[in-house]
Amino acid sequence: MKIGIISDTHGSEDCWKRAFDGFFRDADLILHAGDVLYHGPRNALQADYGPARLAERINACPVSIVAARGNCDSEVDASVLEIALASPYAFVAEGGRRIAVTHGHLAETDEEKDALAARLQADIFVSGHTHIGGIVRRGKTVFVNPGSPSLSKRPDGRQTIALLDGATLSLLDLYTGEVLETMALA
Repeated sequence: MKIGIISDTHGSEDCWKRAFDGFFRDADLILHAGDVLYHGPRNALQADYGPARLAERINACPVSIVAARGNCDSEVDASVLEIALASPYAFVAEGGRRIAVTHGHLAETDEEKDALAARLQADIFVSGHTHIGGIVRRGKTVFVNPGSPSLSKRPDGRQTIALLDGATLSLLDLYTGEVLETMALA
């Protein structure tokens, strides 16, 4: 099973195209942790900002997408997308793993994420919101933030996505494909 993991696209058509063409084209599923179309009032407007074009690409995507609603996702955004974008939480059981997806703005601290992951009995807990990617295991749960492929807040500025390929979870540089972090899952 191959699952593409992305968050915080914020209307960037180019970053979606790069992620899909470079990494997700042969995925079985794509998980999006929210902030899909709108750039938000605290973020700079990107040169490739094209929420209508991004919505068209997502709607035409041949790979199934499961998404959680982010703090910048509005009813208008949800109305132009053909994927469900109404709930702040999504849950997927795939390959014997329980995967919880949320944007992260409703559970920001590690303690809040740990409690939610325990309540959902999540093996993998996906969240975005910070625009800084990372993979960490706490207790029985692996927490992954794919970062942002469009508006990175990493100190090095790298734009990132994540990929679950079989039993390997990786954080990748969107432009170079370099594996920045990896974790083998049990």
